[in-house]
Amino acid sequence: MSTAGGSNPEYVTARVGARKSALYGDEEYRKLIRMGPSEIARFMEESDYEDEVNALGARHSGVDLIEYALNRNLAKQFDDLLRWADGRLYDLIARYLRKFDAWNVKTVVRGLYSGADRDDIEDDLIRAGEFDEELVDSLLDAPSIEEVVDRLSGTIFGPDLAAAYDDYESTDVLVPLENAIDRTYYDHLLGGLVVDEATEQYREFLEAEIDFRNARNALRLAQSGADIDPAEYYIDGGSLFTAAELATLATNREELVAAIRESKYGDDLSAALDELEDAESLIRFERALDAALLEYTNTLGHVFPLSITPVASYILAKEREVDNIRAIARGREAGLSEEQIEEELVIL
Repeated sequence: MSTAGGSNPEYVTARVGARKSALYGDEEYRKLIRMGPSEIARFMEESDYEDEVNALGARHSGVDLIEYALNRNLAKQFDDLLRWADGRLYDLIARYLRKFDAWNVKTVVRGLYSGADRDDIEDDLIRAGEFDEELVDSLLDAPSIEEVVDRLSGTIFGPDLAAAYDDYESTDVLVPLENAIDRTYYDHLLGGLVVDEATEQYREFLEAEIDFRNARNALRLAQSGADIDPAEYYIDGGSLFTAAELATLATNREELVAAIRESKYGDDLSAALDELEDAESLIRFERALDAALLEYTNTLGHVFPLSITPVASYILAKEREVDNIRAIARGREAGLSEEQIEEELVIL
């Protein structure tokens, strides 16, 4: 709607609750794992994806149809959030949805780094942030990562990306660029946040997001072996680590895991930490981190329902649904086993 006037959290929370109740659950994912792409598309057609599957079905099929339907539906859902919201709530939602600008920048950079085709990169974009179509297409057309950084010079991500580019060039590791993108996003998200009763739990949620992001980045740096100081790409706003502590712990995964286990997130992340220690799989640990954050956000949303926190919780849950369906469809197309596909999913 608009930033003018008062907020309308009661109305938006009610609409979001209805949308959230329609999301797929773990049982639906386990059914989808046993289906081929065409069966998955038919299953989606019988749910909230009906309009998108019907509109795109004449031009696409199989995994392509699933991909396009997922992305179009996701953008529509988040456009609806902005259409419903007024006043301060609208502004808070719009600022949070910038995460998809950050996602799109990282997706383009990763695609160029791995030599992916333009169409494959575009399939993974989520056009739900503030970037207009012209800028997104310009990034897709960029011939190099350096050119992407240059084309973002007039956006909020420009300065930090330019500063991180030298580290990327010297190490050939994407972590400096990805951390710079995340840090910019959270700096701008928290910079104008006035914490009061309506946003206290939201601030706590953002703090957890930042803590989990810092933990993930520290583990990625430790695994990469790159000579990069983690403190340089530390994201301010969390409570789990200081920059100096993170820089020290990033060189010792056992101590990093122990620090997380002893923190206020220890109970929530117990299964994730066990997974990391037992399987030594960073990917599976990251999936468990995502599941823990979802559960944590759901809890906060119940504590103060008339705030943006339930909306943020829905956004995360919707992302999880789209990511899971996409992983299943791609896994089936690639001939992965059901067990291999399930390892890629975020299941609560």
